[in-house]
Amino acid sequence: MLDTHARKMVQPLFEYAAGACIRLKLSPNFLTLLSFGIGLSTGVFVYFGYPFVAVAMLWLSGLFDVLDGTVARRTGTSSALGTVMDVTFDRIVELSVVLGVAFRSPDLAVYLLFLTSAIIISMTVFLTVAAVAEKSGVKSFYYQAGVAERTEGFIFFSLMVLLPGHAWWITLIFAAVIFFTAGQRFHEAVRLLGK
Repeated sequence: MLDTHARKMVQPLFEYAAGACIRLKLSPNFLTLLSFGIGLSTGVFVYFGYPFVAVAMLWLSGLFDVLDGTVARRTGTSSALGTVMDVTFDRIVELSVVLGVAFRSPDLAVYLLFLTSAIIISMTVFLTVAAVAEKSGVKSFYYQAGVAERTEGFIFFSLMVLLPGHAWWITLIFAAVIFFTAGQRFHEAVRLLGK
């Protein structure tokens, strides 16, 4: 929801940062790999008990994840490979956080399994609709907005990491929001593709 509706308010900052990346000759794929490497460290920092560092790495990863697409659009270098890398690496970063929390707090495993199931279902709908829909948007594929987008995910992940004593109910609320988003996206798919 925030990615779709609030992005325009912060996009000028991203454009400025993207301009700096372009001047430094940083390619979109390099930024994607940088985002991926930083994001992977999140789960490691969670596991070893550095929650504030973990959250900082998660959000820094998110910044580079935004910049790769902004640089690609500004330089006309968007590519199918870049899209595959971006979507795949985003999920691996999310799983890094889930695994970091699971290994740090094994008592949360059942809740995290529920969350992971929600993510799989929502992403299955999202990616399947993107593959079969004939529309395209700002991104290189048809993008379905929803209540839980990447920014909401980062907020929930941050709360899970920073408030471990409350992580079980934060995880359940996060999963419920993602399941709701999956329902939204499936409903839109029926409307879009069911004619």
